Amino acid sequence: MTSNEIRPDALIVGGGIGGLSTAYSLARQGLRVRVLERASEFGEVGAGIQLAPNCTRILDDYGLLDEARSLGVEPTRMVMRDATDGAELSSLDLLDMRRRYGYPYLVIHRSDLHAMFLRACRRVGVELLTEQHVVGYSTTETAARVELSDGRTEDAGVVIAADGLHSVARKLLVDDNPVSSAYVAYRGTVPADHPRACDVDLSEVTVHVGPGCHFVHYGLRGGEMLNQVYVFESPKALAGEDDWGTPDELDAAFAGTTEFVRDGLPHMWRDKWWRMFDREPLDNWIHGRIALLGDAAHPPLQYIAQGAIMAIEDGWVLGEHVARRRGDGGVDWDGALAGYNAVRPAHCRRVLTTSRAWGELWHLGGEPREQRNALLRVRDVYDYSFVDWLYSVTAVDPQDEPEMFTAVPLAAATTG
Repeated sequence: MTSNEIRPDALIVGGGIGGLSTAYSLARQGLRVRVLERASEFGEVGAGIQLAPNCTRILDDYGLLDEARSLGVEPTRMVMRDATDGAELSSLDLLDMRRRYGYPYLVIHRSDLHAMFLRACRRVGVELLTEQHVVGYSTTETAARVELSDGRTEDAGVVIAADGLHSVARKLLVDDNPVSSAYVAYRGTVPADHPRACDVDLSEVTVHVGPGCHFVHYGLRGGEMLNQVYVFESPKALAGEDDWGTPDELDAAFAGTTEFVRDGLPHMWRDKWWRMFDREPLDNWIHGRIALLGDAAHPPLQYIAQGAIMAIEDGWVLGEHVARRRGDGGVDWDGALAGYNAVRPAHCRRVLTTSRAWGELWHLGGEPREQRNALLRVRDVYDYSFVDWLYSVTAVDPQDEPEMFTAVPLAAATTG
């Protein structure tokens, strides 16, 4: 009998960070887990990723925090600057944040984080299959099934659809499409000894916010490289053109920014770019024994750096509910999925809507920009009122969800 003939307790569709971290979470509970990945090998594309305390707390619970620390950088400050004049607007003391929440803020290469979870899955016996193209899902009262492109089927007690922004499983719940923000991201890295990196403090995460654009940079891999991300609103996208986000638009978008910001443009990967989409939030992620997870459920805009973190949280919360509902007869999957569904959609709705609002705030011009800057300049460095709801706890039950912050209107600003 081959391994494929042994029915797993859980099938996970998608071998990205969300799929692998969830596989590890469930395997830690003693479950037989099989991951179906469409690509010919497991891997991640991209550069840096930020891991806030709500994520590093989970990594510590998984026994993976020390490994993540060894692969990444623990920055000392997060700084916001105006991209037009270079002035510092606000900051967070990330070492004080570690004391407040008990866990660090890390930055790490996306491929390093993915590889860490891949190694963890192998250690606990997760079955990892590649070239598995899932084209359909179905469910009964006691099991779920996926159909593959070659006509085969796979069954399990539950199917976790971590199949990304263009999820097939999501169509079981809603007939919607990704929402274009008309923004596009360019990414790139340079070695720490490159002239571009020499004047950059690699211990800081810095964002330069400007009208219709922003620029982020921070150190990666123990300070061995500088990660840079340029994001801008595409006029071609707004005009409805198909070919949008092109390098000529990149250069034009940052023409009015500081020399330091502009000097990084030649060091981007200019032959590929990432168009930014999200989807409208869903209140229900469950269809029988099929559950959405990660970007299949809640693809965000990246402005508060919670996309991968939400997926990791999803898997951890699901694992906590499995632990509560596992007995000699197996897992009460209906109860575990209901518990997961009672808390995660509401939290992720907050993240998606806040990410959109934060992006609007970053990209203001004219008088609203001056009002924003005035409000940010008077903010106390040790004011955590706007991040406590996000970083302080990952709720397992709805009553544990922290209260949301109170927004401050731009009109409250006193400008010069």
